[in-house]
Amino acid sequence: MSDTTETTPGWLTSDDLELARARMPILYVEAVPVRVDNNGEVTHIGLLLRIGRDGTVSRSLVSGRVLHHERVRDALLRHLEKDLGPVALPRVPASLQPFTVAEYFPTLGVTPFHDPRQHAVSLAYIVPVSGDCRPRQDALDLVWFTPEEASSQAVQNEMPGGHGVLLKQALAHVGALS
Repeated sequence: MSDTTETTPGWLTSDDLELARARMPILYVEAVPVRVDNNGEVTHIGLLLRIGRDGTVSRSLVSGRVLHHERVRDALLRHLEKDLGPVALPRVPASLQPFTVAEYFPTLGVTPFHDPRQHAVSLAYIVPVSGDCRPRQDALDLVWFTPEEASSQAVQNEMPGGHGVLLKQALAHVGALS
């Protein structure tokens, strides 16, 4: 057990999280930040640039856990602000119907999605943002790609754990994949 007392409601200590991950699926939200034109068509997709614990550089989507007693909408907004900054101005849809549900397994090959730490279920959303995005926390940068660039093999190769598959599903969902 940790010697510190966590005061944030719904937050688990490292030991408690490890124990939970070993016994049950963990709920996540993922967001594909997009810029849209006046007609509502996606013109750009924002991908975060991160450095992993092993030193590898990769691209990723906005992602994070849903805390105990936290609404999905609140978790989505919290992670968007955490990763994109407080003035990204995300427009979370009125209906929280995800474009897909991704199921991550610690075993490779069960689904296209892999997380070596855990079995996780993720609700995935496409979220238009109109403000100034300044990555925070462990993100180094946010790069905006056109749909064609984002679906390229070069960008897909930089997205581990199945995030490239999820990105392609998002692009297909909004009709931006040819």
